[in-house]
Amino acid sequence: MPQDRTFLYNRTNSTIEKRGRVSAPHALTRPALSADLKAVTEIYAHYVTDTVITFEEAPPTVAEWQGRLGDLSSLGLPFLVAEVAGEVAGYAYAGPWRPKPAYRYTVEDSIYLAPGWTGQGLGSALLGALVTRCAEAGARQMIAVIADTGSDASAALHRRFGFTHVGRLTSVGFKHGRWVDTVLMQRVLAKVHDG
Repeated sequence: MPQDRTFLYNRTNSTIEKRGRVSAPHALTRPALSADLKAVTEIYAHYVTDTVITFEEAPPTVAEWQGRLGDLSSLGLPFLVAEVAGEVAGYAYAGPWRPKPAYRYTVEDSIYLAPGWTGQGLGSALLGALVTRCAEAGARQMIAVIADTGSDASAALHRRFGFTHVGRLTSVGFKHGRWVDTVLMQRVLAKVHDG
């Protein structure tokens, strides 16, 4: 069994405005490039500053996103974007679940869509591609940590892809003057041989 996280993952080598209803087949889901990170930064900044969906309180810069993209690439983990009409309308990536080595076969997903692009199949396109790419990379489990904002949209998306509810952490985040729970969901990606 590998002692180093890198072994597992190296198996394989402008604000967006809504422009009308688009179905997922009209969106291109592809690996993120450095040129996409300005749009990624803008999309995420909305969620950081205006919502409790993420527990970050200061939006990362483009340079910080470049670091995340590099870190994930070095681990062989996917960072994807959904492109519609040449513009990034959403993104998804999987990162290590926890830093301790025994967690090396488990990843956590993150999916964010530009305001105005929710409910049009882009989240499904991104999560489907992310699940496939993580399994191909050798990950065995995927975890979703979902802020309980009162909306079921993210949990419903994950349920459609075979995730099950495995727990709730109560009042673990404090943002915008309120306590927020997180819901934990999990999905098996692939079976691996015992060490």
